[in-house]
Amino acid sequence: MKVSWKTRLRVWLFNFYPPYLGAGIRITHIAPDFSKFRTEMNLTFYNKNYVGVHFGGSLYAMCDPFFMLILLEKLGTDYIVWDKAGNMQFLKPGTGKVFAEFYIPDEEIARIKEEVVKKKKADFVFYADVKDTEGEAIARVEKVVYVRRRGKLPLQN
Repeated sequence: MKVSWKTRLRVWLFNFYPPYLGAGIRITHIAPDFSKFRTEMNLTFYNKNYVGVHFGGSLYAMCDPFFMLILLEKLGTDYIVWDKAGNMQFLKPGTGKVFAEFYIPDEEIARIKEEVVKKKKADFVFYADVKDTEGEAIARVEKVVYVRRRGKLPLQN
């Protein structure tokens, strides 16, 4: 599938976001329908911690907004979407190039819409692994994303 100039522009602009630029994080792929992102980061002086491996904050930053961005794009303007919580478990030291992929299939988007229609609002949990060049997980991120329909919710007692 050919990538549109708008998608290429979005990738380029994301890569100039100051926290990513400073940490050496690169968005290397955005699916044309915004259902999938891929990020990469080389180990450099700017993202190395005291013991010489990837700084945990940079690893988390390379994973932070993507599930929220996918949902914002796929659900549209009728929904409010917020990152609510995040957790990262470090599995082994990251000593070279690392990458992470973020994807929400259309079936899951449909399920989210159904649940929000029934409950008015809900939290959804997503996981992604940060992997090294051999494909071994070095960290696992858990993201909790809040979704509700736009408009006023009834007052709660």
